[in-house]
Formats: sequence, structure tokens, C-alpha cells
Amino acid sequence: MATTMTAPSPTRVRTARRQRGLPGRRRVAPYLFVLPFVAIFLAFSIYPLIFTLRLSFTNWHGAGGAEWVGFGNYLYLLGNDAFWASLANSGVLWLLIVPVQLVVSVIVAVLLNSTKLRMRGFYRVAFVVPFVTPLVAVAQIWIVLFDQNYGAVNAVLGAVGIPHIGWLVTSAWAKPTLALLFLWKTTGFVVIILLSGLQSIDAALYEAASLDGASRVRQLWSITVPLLRRSLMFCVVLQTLAVFQMFAEPYVVTKGGPYGSTTTAGLFLYNHISRADLGTGAANSFLLVIVVMLVSLVFVRLLRAKD
Repeated sequence: MATTMTAPSPTRVRTARRQRGLPGRRRVAPYLFVLPFVAIFLAFSIYPLIFTLRLSFTNWHGAGGAEWVGFGNYLYLLGNDAFWASLANSGVLWLLIVPVQLVVSVIVAVLLNSTKLRMRGFYRVAFVVPFVTPLVAVAQIWIVLFDQNYGAVNAVLGAVGIPHIGWLVTSAWAKPTLALLFLWKTTGFVVIILLSGLQSIDAALYEAASLDGASRVRQLWSITVPLLRRSLMFCVVLQTLAVFQMFAEPYVVTKGGPYGSTTTAGLFLYNHISRADLGTGAANSFLLVIVVMLVSLVFVRLLRAKD
């Protein structure tokens, strides 16, 4: 018995064609969504980076043609005592800031994470306030507070019989004063990062340690710090970059003095840019990136958890 074949309806044909075209559209759609970001990233990140790298091999002052000098800018900086002095100043500031900041931030974050602490929300906001305060305003306050003759800090010290200290006018005290400013300004941000890492740690670990008789200090050293290593590594890299790029603090507070003792790597780089020596400034920026990467890699290696 023969069967009769019925032709598919036009609606079914159009539906089948649309379904055949969907896989191709689905493959293209994700790329269309990320295309604006890729275009902006290439235009404002990759292209300036390549342009700066090329500029570092030239002698250019912002006008006219660029003279190709090869590695001349790099050799000039590597043989410049002022360049190495700026790196040394930033290195001393790093030692005064980052280790102290990590220790203080871990302790403060643990205290703020405690359920027994009242008004936790208020304290968390209070620690963030310095970070969002305009840096230039804070620097001006620092100048007033640490003035050698009329500053409030020396007034308090004088009340207890301690002679006035030249906080901002002596090489011995200028760096610690800047480091204290940086610590006050940015520690709250590091605390927030570590606090977010603490909240991801399972509370059952602390309960088990308490049952085993571990003290709070032992729990901090054996549970909290190892499980915070990723957050600590992130903070080390972030703050290393910030310290070596430090510019506004010495520029406003000490102008790089006294005797160049607070001329940081960031301020030294700015001096080239302000003189329109753009080729040397570009080379300086890439050398600074290499130094920051090496310092960060060393301490990330030290903090990395063992498998």
C-alpha cells in the first residue's frame, strides 16, 4: 500500500532555516559582546605601552622628530647615581612600610572579623576613611603636624621634655615621616582586602583547633596566615607598586629633600617628564617596572604556599 508524502509547510521550513543559522550566531555573539572592551583595551593600554617602549629608545622632547639612540637612555640611567639613589630611597621606604603594614593589617583584620566586637561596621568604615581622603589635603595636614617649630607633634614632645625633632628637614627623619603618612593613608585598604580573605575561611577550622587546645596566637599563625597567603601576596604586589610609584607624598611634603633623601623613584621619573625629556622618562618607567616585578616575585615566592 503506497503512502502519500505531504510537503512541509512554509512555517516549518522557515523555522528549520532559523535553527540551522543559530549555531553560527551563537559562536559570533560572545565576540561581539567583548569587542568594545577589547577595542578600548587595545587603544588605551596596549598601544600606549608599545608607543612608550619605542619612545624609550629615542631622544624626543615632545616636538619635532624623534632621534633614535638605541639603548642610550638605559645606559645613561644605569650609570646615573641619582637614579640608583632614588631606587635606594624607595627601597628604604618599602622596608619601613610593607612589612609593618602587613603585620598591622592582619591583626586589625582579625579583630574586625571577630563576632564579639561591637560596632564592627563603624570601625570598618573608619579604617577606610583615610584611604578615600584626598592625598594632597592629608599631605598639607602632615606638614602642619610635623613642622619643626610650630607642629603639634613637637609641641606634645616638648611638653614631656623631649627636644624638637626636624621631622621634615633632616635626612634621618624625613623617610620615617613619609612612611608614617603612607601607612596612615593606605593601611585601611589593605585591611579590607585581608578582611575579605578572612571571611572565606571556614570557621570549623578554628573550632577544631580550639578543641585540640590551640591558643589564639597559635590559630593565627597556623590557620589564618597560611590561608591568607594569596591575599597577602596580592597586597605585597600592590603595595610594592604603590611605594615605588610614590610621587605626591614627597612632592608635596618634602619636595624630594632634604638633600635628595626623599626623592623616590616616582619623583625622579617625574623630573624627567617635567623637563620634557620623554625618551629618558620612558626608559626610566620600564626600568622601574622591572625592579617592581623582581621585588614582587621574590616576596611572592617567599609567601607562596607549599604544595
